[in-house]
Amino acid sequence: MIVEDQALLAMELELVLAESGWDVVGCAMDKAGALLIADRERPDLALIDINLLDGMTGPGIAQHLVSEYGCAVIFLTANPEQIPDGFAGALGAVSKPFDEETIRSVVAFAGRFIQHRTLGDPPRRFRLAPWLTTPPADIAPH
Repeated sequence: MIVEDQALLAMELELVLAESGWDVVGCAMDKAGALLIADRERPDLALIDINLLDGMTGPGIAQHLVSEYGCAVIFLTANPEQIPDGFAGALGAVSKPFDEETIRSVVAFAGRFIQHRTLGDPPRRFRLAPWLTTPPADIAPH
């Protein structure tokens, strides 16, 4: 699933994903459209821009998709300073502009995570979410 308000970029992403063997279940430009597609399609992966037509709704969409559907999320952003602390459950973020090879490698990385729950080395230009690299807190004995 693609959530991007720049129509040309969304179409380019859809083409790159299709050429890489992924099925794009829908494209949305705002929160309402994204939630409608997610509810209908239950995507495995969503590429989400942080700033959309209806404002900075990307992080809220990400949290919803992760908590409701177990969807893996990757943020796309021209403003890396706007990536939410903890990344709102997203696997990581890619800064715009990016090239096709970056998108292919990031989506392949996400695919391995979805399928095997393993990380491996993050692709170049991919900022991994801190929750993936922080070891869980030790549980204190009773």
